[in-house]
Amino acid sequence: MSDFRGLPPGPNVGTQLKALRRKQKKAAATAANVATDVATAEQAGTENVGPVVAPFPVTSTDLSPLSALTIERIQDWFAAQDWSPFHYQQEVWNAMQGGRSGLLHATTGAGKTLAVWLGALLAVARLPKQRGAATRVMWITPMRALAADSAKALQKSVAALAGDCEVALQTGDTDSATRAAILRKPPFALVTTPESLTLMFTRASSQPNLSKLQVLVVDEWHELIGNKRGVQLQLAIARLAQMNPGLQVWGLSATLGNLPLAMDVLLHPVTAKKKPVLVQGKLPKQLMIDSLIPDTFERFPWGGHLGLTQLEFVAREIDQSASTLVFTNTRSQAEIWYQALLEARPEYAGLLALHHGSLDKSVRDWVESGLKTGLLKAVVCTSSLDLGVDFLPVERVIQIGSPKGVARLLQRAGRSGHAPGRPSRITVVPTNALELLEAAAARHAAERRQIESRFSPDCPLDVLVQHLVTVAMGTGFKPDDLYVEVRATYAYRNLTRAQFDWAVAFVEKGGESLAAYPDYQRVAMDDAGVYRVPRRDIARRHAMSVGTIVSDSAMHVAWMTGGRLGTIEEGFIARLKAGDCFSFAGRVLELVKVRDMTAYVRKANRKKATVPQWQGGKMPLSSELAHASLHMLEVAHQALYKGKKPALPELHALEGLLGLQMRWSALPSTTNLLIEELHSKEGHHLFVYPFEGRTVHIGLASLLAWRASRHKPGTFSIAMNDYGFELLSAEPVNWAEWIPARLADSHLFSTDNLFQDVLDCLNASELAQRRFREIARISGLVFQGYPGAGKSTKQLQASSGLFFEVFKKHDQHNLLLGQAQREALEQELELKRMEQALLSIQTKTLVFKQIERPTPFAFPLLIERLREVVSTEKLSDRVARMVAELEKAAQA
Repeated sequence: MSDFRGLPPGPNVGTQLKALRRKQKKAAATAANVATDVATAEQAGTENVGPVVAPFPVTSTDLSPLSALTIERIQDWFAAQDWSPFHYQQEVWNAMQGGRSGLLHATTGAGKTLAVWLGALLAVARLPKQRGAATRVMWITPMRALAADSAKALQKSVAALAGDCEVALQTGDTDSATRAAILRKPPFALVTTPESLTLMFTRASSQPNLSKLQVLVVDEWHELIGNKRGVQLQLAIARLAQMNPGLQVWGLSATLGNLPLAMDVLLHPVTAKKKPVLVQGKLPKQLMIDSLIPDTFERFPWGGHLGLTQLEFVAREIDQSASTLVFTNTRSQAEIWYQALLEARPEYAGLLALHHGSLDKSVRDWVESGLKTGLLKAVVCTSSLDLGVDFLPVERVIQIGSPKGVARLLQRAGRSGHAPGRPSRITVVPTNALELLEAAAARHAAERRQIESRFSPDCPLDVLVQHLVTVAMGTGFKPDDLYVEVRATYAYRNLTRAQFDWAVAFVEKGGESLAAYPDYQRVAMDDAGVYRVPRRDIARRHAMSVGTIVSDSAMHVAWMTGGRLGTIEEGFIARLKAGDCFSFAGRVLELVKVRDMTAYVRKANRKKATVPQWQGGKMPLSSELAHASLHMLEVAHQALYKGKKPALPELHALEGLLGLQMRWSALPSTTNLLIEELHSKEGHHLFVYPFEGRTVHIGLASLLAWRASRHKPGTFSIAMNDYGFELLSAEPVNWAEWIPARLADSHLFSTDNLFQDVLDCLNASELAQRRFREIARISGLVFQGYPGAGKSTKQLQASSGLFFEVFKKHDQHNLLLGQAQREALEQELELKRMEQALLSIQTKTLVFKQIERPTPFAFPLLIERLREVVSTEKLSDRVARMVAELEKAAQA
């Protein structure tokens, strides 16, 4: 009766015996297949080559629920659905069966999910069965909406191949009962977010389950690598790898330029065992990128109308397509375009929807469901729909304005034709004439796969401080062991022991200035030398603050009659009074009252309303797109100089503008730096066109003005856009003396002493204090409040500002201060990119032009400055008069 050992007594023994015999028979067949496959591979003299690779042998008494799964069975499943596996998918399956980690880079809609998910099933199938329920595969996604979509897709495929393997979902939206159920009975696979994974480390009860994890998959890795969420995930992977040295980690991405580095960042903690694999799924996918070419275009562009002049064109495109996504770059622009399209096509009511990150989850879920089922004809959206949610019915994508980056363009284009073999099409609708240049440049760069590189933050101590408290809440830690573990990540590979010890002391004692306050003594060492969180209230506050997503305080927007519409920035509501109207969630709302961080509203009778201006509205031009734009100018110059019309439709449409720029001045290029000087009744203008994006131009303009004023005291007004910047002074400046023909000899563009000069020319203290607000929240110095009793933005600013000043006066060696200064320069001013821009300028030829009137490139810079000037007349009226005068001069 030894065969029956472990079976419960009772009338079901016969049934269970039959099941056991079937399992043994299947195991014997599997073992025979394994032997045959191994022999075949040995005869061929190959390893991990071809579509079939033998899994590790298993015994009849040590079965995994997936032990019968083979690549052949997967191929049969594909064939049953008239599919054929791509070569790169089989490459991933082979690598994962061999126990290797890696990064898969493939175009959007090319089958990345099935490649890695089925590879994960094969990887689990080769391993011995472990006793008790445990999560074998964890799937990390950067967005909750994407997590829900991924969970459904994974469950569908595993049900067909393995039957009873459960896929569960756990995010910030998951209720406490579901979380408890997952903890009691862990599912085979869990789809979650970086924050939810980190939260698991705060519970000691989660550790046994996490230690049995065999495969971790990170979806949309390009969205995480460049920010602190990615660093938090790196620390989580290092912790999981320490629990299970055999852990396999795989990343998925569609838009990355620096693939080897991206793979190293993700897999740094797990590469010691086996060399990782970089798989590139290059599939023949038709990508159509075109531009709206208006019948007429202004030769003196300005960006103040949000592209609404092209409203009828966009409406006609929606008419002709079954389903369309209309992307905008800001939430404010999305609100405006949604209202405008409804006014242009009233019959779209109920068929046109709005989607952005500030809308309530229920609203977003409804819109996403409508897209998937084909019930909606069009959705006006922001980056909230950038990522890999599968909207198969979408035929067309329209991008309002320049995408400002090649990766963003490709990501959004991939929302249409989101399946292998289907073409993807995106049309760029320029909001001003020069955005046609960016559209042509984006297509040029996309065709050549010149995609932006992304880099991991280096040693952010606020994330480390949070991680220390997280681990102390769970298993506790010994400093020596945790230091080695943290150093295994890419972000902290250069972390010194002194920095680590400072972080431990900071969470243990609060640093030099907070030692007298028990609330900042968040960990304590027990008798065994293990650091743990000593107080329950501290643990509760920390659990509610886990994560690195920091945004300005948001207020709920709710109907007076009940029901929420979403969230809106507190600063915007603070400027309104009861009775004021504003546009939100595609409706015109009247503010009734504000209470308990909630703005209560009702439907307004007016049509016109204020549109919220969310923070972070302007995206700077990426380096890749900027350089591609300069290349497009060179292409146009070569044609126009020879008296020919440019071949590209966008450049052909810009012939009048670019020709006038050449006649009055010159065109910038990759080999020259164009500088224009103009004297007007306003003063003395200097226009410089590095084409490095508005963020870099802020720093460059401030740097040049400060360096010039050291030689001759003066005051400068500054304006900038993505193409260049303007310096305006009341007194004349001898720029020709300070900017020699050989730019490498100019002290204005020198990189010598750059760090200190930038600190001196800008309000570095203010910038650092602004960055410190984020650092204070992540490191746990500032608590955002309990649910229903959140702190206002003013309270959070005051709290973080107080810490900043106290540390400056009484704890000058606090490493978080240095981090705030470094982040202010690197993130807000892009200091590294500024240095690269200066080095590039030094290699260029100077083209210095004295101009009599604003050129087409200078005109937008003048308008940028006019926006800041208080005037009783409308800006558009003044711009119209200026354009009329310049057009008259152009025709003379």
